[in-house]
Amino acid sequence: MVVLTKKPKTFEIEFRDPSKASYRSGDKVAGRVVVEVSEVTIVKAVRLYGVGCAKVEYHKGKQRCRDEIDYLKYEEVLHLDQQPTDMDGSITLRPGNTYEYMFGFELPQPGQLASSYKGKFGSVEYYVKAVMERPSQSGGAECKKCFEVEEPVDINTLELTSPATGAKEKRLTCMFIPDGSVSITAQINRKGFCEGEEISIDGKFENSCSRIVVPKAAIIATHTYLANGRRKVFREKISAVRGNHIISGMCDLWQGKSIRVPRLKPTVLGCNIIHLDYTLMVYMHIPGSEKLILELPLVIGTIPFNGLASRTCSMSSQDGSAASSSTVSMPSAPPSYSEIPRVGHLDSPLIPLLDDYDEDDCPIFMNVGQYHHTPPPAYTEVCTFDVDSCLIAVS
Repeated sequence: MVVLTKKPKTFEIEFRDPSKASYRSGDKVAGRVVVEVSEVTIVKAVRLYGVGCAKVEYHKGKQRCRDEIDYLKYEEVLHLDQQPTDMDGSITLRPGNTYEYMFGFELPQPGQLASSYKGKFGSVEYYVKAVMERPSQSGGAECKKCFEVEEPVDINTLELTSPATGAKEKRLTCMFIPDGSVSITAQINRKGFCEGEEISIDGKFENSCSRIVVPKAAIIATHTYLANGRRKVFREKISAVRGNHIISGMCDLWQGKSIRVPRLKPTVLGCNIIHLDYTLMVYMHIPGSEKLILELPLVIGTIPFNGLASRTCSMSSQDGSAASSSTVSMPSAPPSYSEIPRVGHLDSPLIPLLDDYDEDDCPIFMNVGQYHHTPPPAYTEVCTFDVDSCLIAVS
């Protein structure tokens, strides 16, 4: 018998649902290994491996930093249905036929996987590998096919639906001479967003320096890699918007300035050696000086915002208000006038007209004459009104 010593004509992996974009914890990964040969081939076994692994590798000076975490390890020996086997368990494959080895396994339960990721210094990769074992005098063959794992990130939590706010100020100098200051105050209505959504920015940019500044905002992705007790951080700008130039002594207001979330990998959670975080960076470009930067946290999720969390929070606050109003007791009888002090004399005839002045400025006062309160009437005194004494003219 002639034994094939070269690679088989076809040796590939096909998933049961080729249109499935990604898997998640608990899903079943199923498919088949298709084999075709051009000559008679003896196969001892076909082994299937399901592998999921996070890897980090980079150089810090002369030191090589490397780390690895396994998330999936699966192994199975595949069999052909209704196919005769030899005494040693091997199978003879013949040309002109197509052989299919079926397989299927379940991914680990939630909390045990990290989403697929591919970055500059690391990756989280999942794949299925098939290995064809043949007699020692013949070379083996193997094939590999990757699949995506995307763990759900729900942005409809109370934390991610609450607003994010911040403020920053920077004092400038020119040749050691004070040159005023610039400041940023910004807010977004929530922290969690999904692909295609608009981030609405409300902000105020003030410029009291002598330079012309430009307000801007950008989505920033921060990739953090951990290995050998060291940290490698890589930041990249995803998308950006800008406002109008602000001259000295002026300010610019953003009311609903929007920036669209492009197609992004969701925030990587649950991986101890790779972190992928997002922030909204609101900043001012200042000529001749470093930028004034304010960063607001962002989480890119997979489950779109449905508004239920914010409505639930609003309804609970309304219920609380209604409950508190229902328990309000009726007011008691008014106190006696004798219990009210009748000393209405003002100690000083000067009353500040404006109370929001700076401590270095002198407040503006107005003169108020001295006066005393007129004693009120007793509760028993009743003003009577004679209806007959009133004449009403009707035209």
